[in-house]
Amino acid sequence: MKILAVDSSAKSASVAITEDDRLISESFVNVGLTHSETLMPMIESSLNNAKLNINDIDAFCVTTGPGSFTGIRIGVSAIKGLAQPDKKPCAGVSTLEAMAYNLTDFNGIVCCAMDARCSQVYTAIFEISNKSIKRLTEDMAIPIDELFGMLSMYDSDIILVGDGAQLCYDSFAQKLPSCSLACGMLRFQRAYGAVLSSLSQDDVYKSPEILAPVYIRPPQAERELKKKKENLK
Repeated sequence: MKILAVDSSAKSASVAITEDDRLISESFVNVGLTHSETLMPMIESSLNNAKLNINDIDAFCVTTGPGSFTGIRIGVSAIKGLAQPDKKPCAGVSTLEAMAYNLTDFNGIVCCAMDARCSQVYTAIFEISNKSIKRLTEDMAIPIDELFGMLSMYDSDIILVGDGAQLCYDSFAQKLPSCSLACGMLRFQRAYGAVLSSLSQDDVYKSPEILAPVYIRPPQAERELKKKKENLK
């Protein structure tokens, strides 16, 4: 099965094409351009590099969150638009879980962290042993200090991955010597990880109509409106 996957959940963007779990084409950018500018050209380039066209793709995959609200919507909309004409199956996976698949050669605790601003991160914790990934927490949005408290309970090597990994490392690495940073080439979100995550799950490929973003906290505009209403009381 040929799968085309995208990740546009943060500042970086990634496209991958696989034959089942075998990577055959990949594109990654982290240049600060909007995903509406970069994503479709990256998809076209990845297809061309693999000597494929969109009709050769059997299924689609996308990270549906957490992450940038705009970025997630762009990625989900792009995949739905590509899959809808022929009703090809689509998988939506957790951005955080997809990142854990960057580190399957590591044994220990993997903490996936994305910058959620205001000294918070979107995060989830996993355990990897002999290339097997076990989820230890749900996806959540918490203060970095709270994440430190959670990680300090593990008696194991800990590796931080994601665009929020450096923030976490700078905050508490000196207090948590078992903690290290994933190397640069493995630290950021990759669409290939989304494919691997999808293939590890049962019945995740479904009709494109049900594909939707997954937000674990309200968008900033909603939070600000709620705060204004509370201040008026």
